[in-house]
Amino acid sequence: MPKAPSVWTVLSMMEWATDFFEEKQVKSPRFSIEWLLAHVLSIKRLDLYLEYDRPLSSEELELLRPLVKRRAAHEPLQYITGETDFHTVKIKVKSGVLIPRQETEQLVDWILEQFHDKEELKVLDIGTGSGCIPIALKNARPSWQIFATDISEEALTIARENAHYNEVDISFLKDDLFQTHSLNDHVFDLIISNPPYIHPEEKKSLDNEVKNFEPELALFCESTQKMYQALETLSSNFLAQSGTVFLELHENHSQEVLHIFQESNWSANIKNDYEGKPRFLRAKKA
Repeated sequence: MPKAPSVWTVLSMMEWATDFFEEKQVKSPRFSIEWLLAHVLSIKRLDLYLEYDRPLSSEELELLRPLVKRRAAHEPLQYITGETDFHTVKIKVKSGVLIPRQETEQLVDWILEQFHDKEELKVLDIGTGSGCIPIALKNARPSWQIFATDISEEALTIARENAHYNEVDISFLKDDLFQTHSLNDHVFDLIISNPPYIHPEEKKSLDNEVKNFEPELALFCESTQKMYQALETLSSNFLAQSGTVFLELHENHSQEVLHIFQESNWSANIKNDYEGKPRFLRAKKA
């Protein structure tokens, strides 16, 4: 463990914790302590560089120490601080929900770009988790009527908290994709989902931060065929004739999903994420 300084300042803490996290093989060690310090001091991360010489009080150190310990155990920063930025909103997260990803922000951007001129849309998000997708959409398009479902009551509780926190009105429903019962006679203009799409045999290759902390229910699916066929069936039943489906995909199984929709007479295409990986599908009934 690196030697502790006699007086803790913002800079000395950043330097000590960076070395400590490196010893523990924590990802992004410098960024990690910046995130935690900014959280404890209630300032923006970049503003730390204006306060290098600021001494840390005993109260601040008491708050910071358990957070550093949790990060050294590879717990995700978002769970430690309890929130993360997503698109234009702030999302509260805890261990029962998936941490929103940057790729999913790109999905939101694509949807908003495609429907920039639509004042009225009825939207469904399936497997909403933290509620990040519908909340970001509602924040950008307040006139849209948005519904969101999840099988997890814990996830729905957090999603409702996030909607309240961001002051948006969304209808959350508990529902099972494979045995839907709560949608009744609804017809949607837009159906969205970022479903569990990692295969169980891939678990060993996942980062420890993911496989040891994030909920398996939100990560893993039995098979691509089963998951996305269920999404195709639900969409066929609840999508308006002129409606559109947007899905996030596993980069290695995008063609399988495309085939599922094309076999059922959808006009569908794949879009790459910013890293050039086939990440999203858009489909309309042919």
